[in-house]
Amino acid sequence: MSSKPVPIGTIKAAVFVLALGPLARLLLVGTTGAWGGLGANPVEFVTRSTGTWTLVFLCITLAITPARRLTGWNWLQRLRRMLGLFAFLYGALHFTTYFWLDQWFDLAAIVKDIVKRPFITMGFAAFVMMIPLAVTSTDAMVRRLGRRWGKLHRLVYVVAIAAILHYWWHKAGKNNFSEVGWYAVVVIALLGWRLVDRWRKRVAPRVPV
Repeated sequence: MSSKPVPIGTIKAAVFVLALGPLARLLLVGTTGAWGGLGANPVEFVTRSTGTWTLVFLCITLAITPARRLTGWNWLQRLRRMLGLFAFLYGALHFTTYFWLDQWFDLAAIVKDIVKRPFITMGFAAFVMMIPLAVTSTDAMVRRLGRRWGKLHRLVYVVAIAAILHYWWHKAGKNNFSEVGWYAVVVIALLGWRLVDRWRKRVAPRVPV
């Protein structure tokens, strides 16, 4: 007797709750002091946590299409936009932590940071590029933009590369590339898959109708 497939609505709800998990944990740690609290430097803790989860969700979003192709699970594609929006959510929290709690809305200091510190430059660029992707993630914008929507959302690969550079240059000061190195490998592999897939489509012989 075959079991019924799990409704996509149930899957999306479960993924939604799981994606909120890191934020819920961060709020719990910050308000109750659970798991040792936010440590000696709460701002750094929040900045590191939100930045890490931004990169995690970017990688998961980029992995959706390869996973769908490899498994044949077409329903995975219906999770892609939601996961991309969670990447933006954690990216916005990461930026807000820097803008508010780290710099206290000092625009002059922020501009100076963006110009003089490469890792801040890349982080700012990545966040700015995420904004149009988030704004155009509604069904109405997909219909309005048509084919241009797909071209615009390829920008997510540039965002991922900028995020890796942001993280890499941040760790360069401490000469600690162990963690960011793994993220770099994942992003390079996913980008490489995308390039190979496009090349195969171009060179594949057309079947006459």
